[in-house]
Amino acid sequence: MSVVTNTTTIGAIELPSRRNTELMLLGFAVVIPIFAYANVGLAIDGELPPGMVVYGLALAVVAGIAHLVVRRFAKYADPLLLPLGILLNGLGLVLIWRLDQSERLQNLAKRAFGSFSESSPNQMLYTALGIALFSGVLLVLKDHRTLQRFTYISMAVSLVLLILPIIPGLGANVFGAKIWISVGGFSIQPGEFAKIVLAVFFAGYLMVKRDALALASRRFMGLYLPRGRDLGPILTIWAVSLLILIFENDLGTSLLFFGMFVIMLYVATERTSWIVIGLLMSVGGAVVVASFSSHVAYRVNAWLDPFACYTTSGACEQVGQSIMSFGSGGVLGAGWGQGNSDLIGFAANSDFIFSTVGEELGLAGVMAFLMLYGLIIERGVRTALAARDPFGKLFAIGLSGAFALQIFVVAGGVMGLIPLTGMTMPFLASGGSSVLANWALIGILIRISDTARRPAPAPAPSPDSEMTQVVRPS
Repeated sequence: MSVVTNTTTIGAIELPSRRNTELMLLGFAVVIPIFAYANVGLAIDGELPPGMVVYGLALAVVAGIAHLVVRRFAKYADPLLLPLGILLNGLGLVLIWRLDQSERLQNLAKRAFGSFSESSPNQMLYTALGIALFSGVLLVLKDHRTLQRFTYISMAVSLVLLILPIIPGLGANVFGAKIWISVGGFSIQPGEFAKIVLAVFFAGYLMVKRDALALASRRFMGLYLPRGRDLGPILTIWAVSLLILIFENDLGTSLLFFGMFVIMLYVATERTSWIVIGLLMSVGGAVVVASFSSHVAYRVNAWLDPFACYTTSGACEQVGQSIMSFGSGGVLGAGWGQGNSDLIGFAANSDFIFSTVGEELGLAGVMAFLMLYGLIIERGVRTALAARDPFGKLFAIGLSGAFALQIFVVAGGVMGLIPLTGMTMPFLASGGSSVLANWALIGILIRISDTARRPAPAPAPSPDSEMTQVVRPS
């Protein structure tokens, strides 16, 4: 009698990494901005722009480096986040270069500063630095759960970042808002990085306190109200947001931080009452501050009736020009390079850059950009749902919520839906702080998605997995 033994190992099923899908999408994400760049050149000068090849190669190189880093260090990450970021960043470079070609803005810069310097080369440098930071996040942050150890340290760091702009000699007042610091000739917006650090603190804190915060003491008008002693955290964050609004005149950052905390609080506790309380406190705080802050009052008045103070207030003029830009764009727009959104002035390169989209690409272009932003938010929420740990879930939803709020307050402000906030449109607006911070945000979401989708290690073989078959001789 001969005995034949066959041993099988029970292991995890290898999931597809989807990196080839990401590479294919990156090809489209690079080609589309190159075509847009060519379109702008043909519309303005009647010929292909001389820097188109260099621009295309530079964008392809940074996209390729980012893809190789993800393929090596985040094999199972979401395949859409990186191509969406590259596409938006590339189109932002095109929009900034298009505005740089405006004779109005060139003459305005020469009158104001005595010279004119194009923003597009600097923005390409910031893009390269953003990809470097994105790669650094994936290289250093092997597991997002390690950030949970720095819950209270991140709170201290975020407070320092928020205080820096109001320090005399360090902070810079730009168009009435004190949200910038000047270091070595460079301007940095600390609030862009503070939103990521604060998300770490909120996620770590709410993960520990969510059970206590979910308890309700009484019911009022169909809502379960929290206990009085549990209102401490939301009152503290509300007070901090009001202080930011008062001392920095920054409505956007105040709304962003408080809104992000309320979103994460609702996800952690599943209590609708927190959303209602948060909205009431936001409106109440804004009304109180607007009553004695002239900067905030100007923006509220510009929102209520921009044409009533069009000739006396710069804020009203900007909002009025923005509304006219969207109106003149119609459904399909005037075409790349054929709009007049540069009438808004220097602000056209910041939050009002979305007005250029509305005028030159029309309603169709606006909806396309909002859909790209919506896909990033949707992939972030999907990552939060797939995360296996509560800290990762809250962290991903906090980053996605902050990103969504920033899109809402910027797009809503330039369209006249809400008062202007002064925040920058992610990946589109000129400036290094926003690009660096948002690429870091994308890198963290990719790390969380890689951890969530990575298959669990195969268990050690057990005696039950060995099958012995006895073969009798014929």
